[in-house]
Amino acid sequence: MSEAFLAVPAPAALDVPIAFVDLETTGGSTGVHRITEVGVVEIGAQGISRWSTLVDPRQPIPPFIQQLTGITDAMVRGAPTFDAIAPELFARLDGKLFVAHNASFDRGFLHSEFERVGLAFNPDVLCTVRLSRALFPAEKRHGLDALVERHALVPSDRHRALADADLLWQFWQRLHDLVPLDALRAQIDRTMRRYRLVGDLTEDSLEAAPAGCGVYMFYGEDDVPLFVGRSVRVRQRIRAHLTGERRSSKDQRLAQLVRRVDWRATGGELGALLAEAQWIAALRPSHNRLPRTSRSDPSDAPWPFGGAIVFEESGASGKHAGEAQPAFHVVDRWCYLGHAPSATEAHRLLAGETPTPRGFELSTYRILQTHLARGLRVMPVELPQSLQVSRAPESTQSPDLAAPPVQSTVSEPTFIAANAG
Repeated sequence: MSEAFLAVPAPAALDVPIAFVDLETTGGSTGVHRITEVGVVEIGAQGISRWSTLVDPRQPIPPFIQQLTGITDAMVRGAPTFDAIAPELFARLDGKLFVAHNASFDRGFLHSEFERVGLAFNPDVLCTVRLSRALFPAEKRHGLDALVERHALVPSDRHRALADADLLWQFWQRLHDLVPLDALRAQIDRTMRRYRLVGDLTEDSLEAAPAGCGVYMFYGEDDVPLFVGRSVRVRQRIRAHLTGERRSSKDQRLAQLVRRVDWRATGGELGALLAEAQWIAALRPSHNRLPRTSRSDPSDAPWPFGGAIVFEESGASGKHAGEAQPAFHVVDRWCYLGHAPSATEAHRLLAGETPTPRGFELSTYRILQTHLARGLRVMPVELPQSLQVSRAPESTQSPDLAAPPVQSTVSEPTFIAANAG
């Protein structure tokens, strides 16, 4: 079912086009269940338009779902599949604020279905459950039935997609009568989730960022380094920079410049500290303060070990300690060489280094001096003969946190524990 746009003035809390959306499905799992009906109420400069369709889910609809929605197997038999409606539906939703009740459910199903047909669906999302809670915190219930009762909404056919999407449109209109416009706009801004963050980075791609300790880099136009940061929760920190509700004006200005984000897990806070300092010194990002130096700072310093050292970190503690992956950090002559996931790989990381060291790093010297004085346990690296002959030629690349290992098979080396403190 579709209708042309009707010239109805929209309430003015937002000046962007909006799509109020509701779905009916065969169940609650995006990986197992499928959509049976889609309803969309579009609001924009042209006015208001309604669109809906049944969808053949290509699987049986459970009896209790049929009873709840009134949509039967017979009704969807012969209806278009999602593949068939995907282009038109995508065109209707693309570029609009996606508004739904329990929006993560509807957005999740559509994201999965569009992904199956090769379309990237990452709209900004506003959940009317979250918005209702933010605007009316004294109320205990925020389900759609509660909103119907509390705000005198007029249901036409509960648990059918278009009828429920229309209830959200009614709720939207009621809010403009109940809440001062500035307050409404502020709560909408706080509640909205922006799935497209910057450039090609979306909320879904951000899931690849480390949940624990690590470093991250923001790049601007032409891949110009903007900012290096570290955190014990990298994914959460990146999100806070780009979309956080309590962003500073500095973060907001920075977010407008970001086009790409890179990150590295480091296994622990000391590794993150070393990696952050090294990246800042090598890439000199415009939004980082360079470390202060003075004439008294050394340009070189004696290395107190016979060769390279390794220290191990694991970033989790408490009940999550067993879930953390260890990181073996390699340092040689006050130069941080990176980290590896095992002792063997740490040896290979060292073997992949150039015969000539990269040079004295003041930041690494300062950081390690402090931690060695506090009793940091380190282990000397005795490079096996089989790896010594495979040293890579000198490289001109900038420091990397995880240099590729030399391809060589060795047995697990034995470390001799040493306390440099």
